Amino acid sequence: MILAFLGGAFLTSLDAEKVDWLFFLPIVTLGFIGAFFYIRASNKAAIHGDTLKNNQAVMATSLHRIVANLDALEGRKDSIPTYEMRFEIDRVFRDDLMRFADARNSMKHLFGIQCFADIMSSFAAGERYINRIWSASTDGYIDEVLLYISKANAQFKHAQEVFDAAQRQVNS
Repeated sequence: MILAFLGGAFLTSLDAEKVDWLFFLPIVTLGFIGAFFYIRASNKAAIHGDTLKNNQAVMATSLHRIVANLDALEGRKDSIPTYEMRFEIDRVFRDDLMRFADARNSMKHLFGIQCFADIMSSFAAGERYINRIWSASTDGYIDEVLLYISKANAQFKHAQEVFDAAQRQVNS
């Protein structure tokens, strides 16, 4: 699939004036066919029962740990030096953020698209706030670090509430 698109790009770069359509169209068509089958196989794997169940557990665990760690960080945020906060963020949150993000597509199949959007809206805002804390820590902006810990905490708590409600609804 990738090779087909790279081949098409290569063919268009051979001559600035014209494209050899005899070779270009079949190669790009193969790329689209490959992309179609890849997406189809990917979607099939994403909705497999075991995958959905495992991803649901991964998302629940990750989200609960993020909220618990943010609560703990909120309680001790004044005792962590501003420039050290970025290292604390990396140590405490990165793995759970990545695990949740990797499993997030299963939410569409588990809870529906609207619930997925509601959860991911808050999750993404919280993640942006965590990244903002990291940047503010690097730049030494203590007030911004302290403020955005609270904002991130509120966003992730909202995501957790919606996620937990969706889980209860699906499991009942």
